[in-house]
Amino acid sequence: MTSSLSNLFAAAEEPLRELPMSPYAFGAIAFIAFLALLGVLWGFRGTAQKLAAGSHHGEHSNHSTHNTQGGHH
Repeated sequence: MTSSLSNLFAAAEEPLRELPMSPYAFGAIAFIAFLALLGVLWGFRGTAQKLAAGSHHGEHSNHSTHNTQGGHH
């Protein structure tokens, strides 16, 4: 068992690969990417309500001419 542990420790001492930039730079890039995605999401706020209101716009624009059959309103 001691030989397997010594082999495990020997394998753990291999040189590590260096990152191409600092860990803080990776964090900053991720933060900027999330802010950009938030900006895209913010640009589409209220779109579902605008589309839903636009589909019924022709029905509710003039109630006197469209309400000839005793509509639901």
